[in-house]
Order: sequence, then C-alpha cells, then structure tokens
Amino acid sequence: MAKKLDDVMKALPKARQERVEARAMELATLKDLRQAAQQTQAQMAATLGVRQDTISRLEKRSDMLLSTMRQYVESMGGKLELVAKFPDRPPVVIDHIGVN
Repeated sequence: MAKKLDDVMKALPKARQERVEARAMELATLKDLRQAAQQTQAQMAATLGVRQDTISRLEKRSDMLLSTMRQYVESMGGKLELVAKFPDRPPVVIDHIGVN
C-alpha cells in the first residue's frame, strides 16, 4: 500500500522537512514536485487509483483541468490554490474552481 506524503514528511527530522518544503516552493513542474516529495510515478498512481502511464502523461501535459491538478496535488498532501494577481490591487484567491 502506498504511503501518504503527510506520513512520510512527519517521519523526517524537522530540518529535513523544512528543506523539502523550501525546495517545493522553487519547483516548476508536477514531476519536480513529485520527486521532491520522494514519490514515484507508481506510488502516485496507486494513491490516485490510476495506472503509472497515466501519471507519466499527466506530468508531460501543458494544459489540464484544475480538478485534475487539484487531485494530483492533494494526493501528496498539498492544497492547490488559484491566485489572480493584478497590477494595482492585492492578489485574490479564487475558491471553488476545479472542485467536483
């Protein structure tokens, strides 16, 4: 059975948790995020109830549904937030998009 990212993170020393979290803030792709979480495509697939090749294709996509991306991020214990930024006002967090 696949381990949840939260469980893996809690087992790490506090300093390591902080380094992983800091590195995750620098990442640009879903693959980078998964690797920083020390998850294989097979582990992600088991968590999401899909095949490994589905995860591979997902990580290569340049466009996807927000609900798909939300599931991917949440399967690692994260939370997906959509933020709209405007030049002359504060950022706005957009809720309830991509929620099934």
